[in-house]
Amino acid sequence: MTELFSQKTQEELKSYVYILIDPRDNKIFYVGKGYGNRVFSHINEAIFNPSETEKLEIIRAIKIENLKVKHFIIRHGLEENEALIVESVLIDFLTFRDFAEVAKISNIVAGHNSFNRGIKTVNECEILYNCEELMKEDIKHKVIVININKSYDNKRKKKSENLVYQRPNIYEATRGWWVLDKKRAENSDFVLAEYKGVIRAIFKPEKWVQEIEYIGTKRWGFVGSEITSKEILDIYINKEVPKIRGMANPVRYFEKI
Repeated sequence: MTELFSQKTQEELKSYVYILIDPRDNKIFYVGKGYGNRVFSHINEAIFNPSETEKLEIIRAIKIENLKVKHFIIRHGLEENEALIVESVLIDFLTFRDFAEVAKISNIVAGHNSFNRGIKTVNECEILYNCEELMKEDIKHKVIVININKSYDNKRKKKSENLVYQRPNIYEATRGWWVLDKKRAENSDFVLAEYKGVIRAIFKPEKWVQEIEYIGTKRWGFVGSEITSKEILDIYINKEVPKIRGMANPVRYFEKI
């Protein structure tokens, strides 16, 4: 079994998308993209990285049984942006709730464009592209609306890779860090996560904390939980937030009239 690609193979592959399969049940447990020998890097990570992620635990369990992870290249010869799209499609497909028997994906990062281009029911498509506007008279609570376009789409560099696109989950993208009125924040009932102009999630902040590493303007974040109450979701979720021209601050405050 190939443990590393030759230099010539690496050059021919360019950017590629790969999957890792557990030989014990032949289920896909990881989807990734990269170039060079990226596809093999997870094995060493499981050996030398003490982290207890689901992906690494699966690999360690496979090794304990003296078996080997199966590696497959799904598409190669791609540009970076093409690999990003293919990877996101696979992750969205394999993590979709109705396809749970197909795989046991351990990826904790959502697929690129999963909100607006990921797998959806026909009803969800209609909601996305024909959603109702959140009217002032609809607001029943003190809420903070935070636009997470930049924090959710954030691109981060890693030392081990030249450039990767890593998404936080929507809670991490929403919770901090923001320049805001702390008193108004502490008096708020809910925080609404706005992505691409639409409310995607609702959180109940339990406490607000200051970012200690930031030098300069005070930035705040919250610790809280996601709202699942249908009563609350029906008021705000999948509603379009009114646009204000020239507004640069991603944080907006709304109160019951």
